[in-house]
Amino acid sequence: MKLLLIGGSGQLGTEIRTRWTNDKIIAPPHDALDLTDDTRIAETLDTVAPDLVVNCAAFHNVDRCEEEPLRAFELNAVAVDRLARACAERDCTFVTISTDYVFSGETDRPYTEADVPQPISAYGTSKFAGELLVARLEGKAFVVRTCGVYGRRPSATKGYTFIDRVVAQAKAGEPNRVVSDVVASPTYAGDLADAIRALVETKAYGLYHACNVGPVSWYDFACEALRQAGVDASIEPISSSSWKVAARRPRYSALANAKLEALGIRMPRWQDGIAAYLRDRVASAL
Repeated sequence: MKLLLIGGSGQLGTEIRTRWTNDKIIAPPHDALDLTDDTRIAETLDTVAPDLVVNCAAFHNVDRCEEEPLRAFELNAVAVDRLARACAERDCTFVTISTDYVFSGETDRPYTEADVPQPISAYGTSKFAGELLVARLEGKAFVVRTCGVYGRRPSATKGYTFIDRVVAQAKAGEPNRVVSDVVASPTYAGDLADAIRALVETKAYGLYHACNVGPVSWYDFACEALRQAGVDASIEPISSSSWKVAARRPRYSALANAKLEALGIRMPRWQDGIAAYLRDRVASAL
């Protein structure tokens, strides 16, 4: 399969390039494909002639999206629409990545694909708008919602992964404070890349959740990461009310992979995601 991968240098894109070894992957650098330019997108698709386009690019600095909502919508909604339309016109399969932040978090159970989004931030609203723009085309497209993605390549926004920060601070004897009242489904990018590859094979187009299995607070996730890393250190649980940020976050945004599992595609548990990440980090450092 010939794949045009957009955002190939990010956490998920890096895992796709590493794992999809039987596919021919073309991953143009960030400055080579302007997602605000219809002509450039069309020229790229016509030149590459891909079977599949996977869009991992996004403006995902949640707090900056709150300050720059027009840019958020340009990159997370309008650009996604451009790509989806260009793919539909060429009968090319399209995959784009969305987020748990399309939900309000006012629940006490993992969200399924049947739940109605109610975003509470500019980021979540822009991503939901992108979902709707893809859905209206009724083309050969997958929208994949995920949650708390971490990978071997550090976050472009933060410069590190959550696990690496927690482990590094513990080893340095620095205090670790992690929110205990925010629940999510943190997902290892390697597991997500594998699930998307399997999903593409089904040709069962539509909206899917794809996350490591099991809701967990960020505090419990951090404690398990330290345990698996073999670091004996304590973490101080704190309330999200003491975490001063520009954008509101969902209090509970764990996702259930109901439709994915109905296709026979099962994601590993969140504990197994941590183990795979730590194992792959060691392997990539050799």
